[in-house]
Amino acid sequence: MYNFKPLAWRNFAGNDINMKAKLFTMIGLCAALVAGARPPQHNGMNDLQWLAGIWENKTPRGSIYESWQKTNDSVMTGRSYRLKDGDTLVFEEIRIVSEQGQLFYIPVVKNQNGGQPVRFRLVSASDSGMVFENPQHDFPQRITYNRTGSDALVAAISGKVAGKERKQQFPMKKIQ
Repeated sequence: MYNFKPLAWRNFAGNDINMKAKLFTMIGLCAALVAGARPPQHNGMNDLQWLAGIWENKTPRGSIYESWQKTNDSVMTGRSYRLKDGDTLVFEEIRIVSEQGQLFYIPVVKNQNGGQPVRFRLVSASDSGMVFENPQHDFPQRITYNRTGSDALVAAISGKVAGKERKQQFPMKKIQ
């Protein structure tokens, strides 16, 4: 007896195809792709509480410090500075803000970008760190903070300069 099924239910080799299974698989793959395109979800500034405090990066030319504090439920403020002859020389003011479910790292660097803030969007986050990006910025295009211990982290800036990949790392220890 002939097994008649509509052509749409047979592949070109004449084998039966479970269309419902394929349809559900395609819907599942599309949903996974859409979910992967969403920015990382976070619990606001609570995810960043480990960053609060004063961090020191010892260099041959002296120490550089980065201090962070939670300002409110949607803003964390930071600054990078050097101590010289009893004076605090600030060279970067930073805010991490939560806006509409996304985090943004917004530095203002002295003598760069006309003193204007530059926004970097959170693209990856975990218990051990975070990655912020702004592909349109000259350098850096990526800013990362990776926690390497309860009192240690490595901050890094990276991206392309004149078509070549460049990266600077700043290992830091929490001192307060």
